[in-house]
Amino acid sequence: MALPLRDINPTMTFPFVTKALVFINVAVFIYELLNPAVIQKYAFVPALAFSEPYRWVTHMFLHGGLLHIVGNMIYLWVFGDNVEDHYGHFRFLALYLMWGLAAAFVHYWAVASQAALLSAVGVVGDPMWVPAVGASGAISGVLGAYMVLYPHARILTLTFFIVITLVEIPAWAYIGFWFIYQLFYGALEFITLQSSGVAYFAHIGGFIAGALTALIYRRRRAVHYYWYWQ
Repeated sequence: MALPLRDINPTMTFPFVTKALVFINVAVFIYELLNPAVIQKYAFVPALAFSEPYRWVTHMFLHGGLLHIVGNMIYLWVFGDNVEDHYGHFRFLALYLMWGLAAAFVHYWAVASQAALLSAVGVVGDPMWVPAVGASGAISGVLGAYMVLYPHARILTLTFFIVITLVEIPAWAYIGFWFIYQLFYGALEFITLQSSGVAYFAHIGGFIAGALTALIYRRRRAVHYYWYWQ
């Protein structure tokens, strides 16, 4: 297990949007604890995706438990500020939401495909009604953009293998391994028609959307980063 603590990658602007997103997610989670019914009302349920389209956005601000939100917010805090610095505050917010929508769309496609396969083999149960929550799809977009924009940035990482230690890992290696992990378990669940409760395809979709965005749309300030790290 490896947990990112911070990146060694200076920014030129204050990450207003990243910090605001963290605050909003935490505030909503506290509200969830007081009103658990909001999960069913605002989660992304594939079967209701088009009859109740607000769920495409609202699910991004809900979380299923303390570890879920803590993990997501750590990743957003570590990687979001540089991506926001690169694109600017308003563009970053728009892209963050767009990546979350892309993640939900890929999750919808994967669940619909799995439901069709389950029906074909006569298995009882419809995954189209299983709610999905979390900011991880949008944050996966942040990771995808970060890996393209800052592949050589160093990520200070807390590792839990044989001993607990701190190591610096290049962004391309840390995020690349994370993406391969999502691909492996996403494919495994799809093939076996089993579900662990983790929306791997949402992570895959968000990551690809973020990476493609960075490949297609880079601002000039990326040049400053290149010379800084070379």
